[in-house]
Amino acid sequence: MLPPATIHRTKSVFTERQLWEKYLAVTKELLKFIKAEDIDMFLQLVDQRQALMEMMQEVPLAERDFSGTAECQAMREAIKPMDMQIMYKARAWLNKSRRNNQTVRGYDVAGYGAASYGAAGNVFNRQL
Repeated sequence: MLPPATIHRTKSVFTERQLWEKYLAVTKELLKFIKAEDIDMFLQLVDQRQALMEMMQEVPLAERDFSGTAECQAMREAIKPMDMQIMYKARAWLNKSRRNNQTVRGYDVAGYGAASYGAAGNVFNRQL
C-alpha cells in the first residue's frame, strides 16, 4: 500500500481558482478509482480532497475573487453530479463488501470454513 499523500498546510501558494481546479480534478479521479474499486487509492484521494477543501477555507476573504464568479458556479454544478455518483458507488461497494463478509462468516458457522479444522481456526475467524 502506498504511503498517504500529504499536502503541506503552510500558507497556500495557490490561488482560489487553482484550488477549485485541483478540487475538480481530484473529484474526477475519485470517480475513476471508485468505479475501478481501487479503494486504497480512492481513500488517499479523499484525504487529498479534504486537504484541498481546508486550503480553500483558509484563503482570506479579501483574496476570494473566484468563488463568486459564474465560472466557479459552473464548476460547482459540474462537481455535484460526480459527488452523487461517488457516494452511490461507495455505498454500493460498502454493501457488497458487507455481503461478502457475511457470506464468509456464514460458511464458518456452517462448518465449511477454517473453524471446522479445530480451535486454532476458530480463534482466527472471530469477528473483532
